[in-house]
Amino acid sequence: MIPSSARQALARHARPVREAAARLTHPLVEALVTGAADPAGRPRSRRLRPRMPRALGLLPFRTIDLVLLADLALTFTLFDAGLSLLRDGVIRTHSPLDAEVLTFAALAFSLPLALRGRWPLAAWRMAIVLIPLGTVVSRQLSDPPYSTAATIMYVLVVYAVAVRSERHITVGVWIVSVLVAWMIHPGSLAVVAGIVTVTVLFGHNVRARRLAIGLLAQEERRSRQALAGQAVLEERTRIARELHDVVAHHMSVIAIQAEAVPLRAAGDAERLEEGLREIRALSLAAMTEMRRVLGVLREDDGHPDIAPQPGLGRLEELIDTARSAGLTVTLKVGGDLTGLPTAVSLSAYRIAQESLSNAMRHAPGSAVSMRIARYGAELHVQVTNDAGHRSPGEPRRMGHGLIGMRERVSMLGGSLWAGPVGAGFAVTAILPITENA
Repeated sequence: MIPSSARQALARHARPVREAAARLTHPLVEALVTGAADPAGRPRSRRLRPRMPRALGLLPFRTIDLVLLADLALTFTLFDAGLSLLRDGVIRTHSPLDAEVLTFAALAFSLPLALRGRWPLAAWRMAIVLIPLGTVVSRQLSDPPYSTAATIMYVLVVYAVAVRSERHITVGVWIVSVLVAWMIHPGSLAVVAGIVTVTVLFGHNVRARRLAIGLLAQEERRSRQALAGQAVLEERTRIARELHDVVAHHMSVIAIQAEAVPLRAAGDAERLEEGLREIRALSLAAMTEMRRVLGVLREDDGHPDIAPQPGLGRLEELIDTARSAGLTVTLKVGGDLTGLPTAVSLSAYRIAQESLSNAMRHAPGSAVSMRIARYGAELHVQVTNDAGHRSPGEPRRMGHGLIGMRERVSMLGGSLWAGPVGAGFAVTAILPITENA
């Protein structure tokens, strides 16, 4: 009986040996039995896979793989050339080998090439078995026993394995190739090892380069997707700013209407009903705008359904709403406002809307003068209101509306001035008119 302490010590010393043996045999096992090449190599150009002519449309495949056709053509060429060389060798050496044996040797030196495009490791495993069998015939006719056909076939198959397989599998292929070459013909081992080494290194470098190009293309796609996502988020953020402009305006009008309608009705049920209808219409409009903006913000597929935004074409509607809230609005338009870029028209509308909302909140019942004019490549928007019914001592607070105005004007590269004028307030914006606005 071996003591337990001795068994443990032996196991401790044997473990590194087993690990080293596993590391050495792993590439061989992968290459010969368990390994698999990449499911697909580098995507081929469309010129290498043209579509099938319409006259041949009944065939089960729709494209022609020119690489596969080239491999098949080269396989047949190597078979024919190898068979001719073997026959010449039989005639030269007066060997008694019959035609079936020569045909088998020619197939052994050419057939694996037909499989290398789709199954490179299977093609190499076939070659590593068939070449020794074929050399049993060829060694009786020449020395060394490797024919030109066998060399070309094996180099192309090993190259396909190196391009399509991981590094440890390629190492296993190299080791097996050198061992088989040593067993077949030790005298040519150096030449065979050199050819196989150059082929393996070249194929592995091609694989590394293709993987690097693939990773770079993947990173570029991710960058484009990230930029597209960022653009979508920026667009959603810009649309979210519309929420304040739209809802604040409508809510201000609704609040003022709710206070003014009972006073204007003075007990008249018909006038009270008319005022309530106006409040209801404004509420529905505010809810519609809010649903539109929130619907855009909730889109997750990267393709928001952005509804058309208002422009200066709806300016009269905006002014009518302000007048119904008690403001006295005077509008003057100068120049041709048709054909303005969408961003300019939308920004001018929002500036006018926010200015009227500010007048409703801070100077109810005020007289508002609005002038929108086009001067060459610029659109000028000027809105001025007096103090209205605002108490003289009431402080004026700076809200988000003016910040939104400045962001809009800055986005277009224009300029904005907003501040008190006497007892009232004035907003002046200059928006450049450009084709990309």
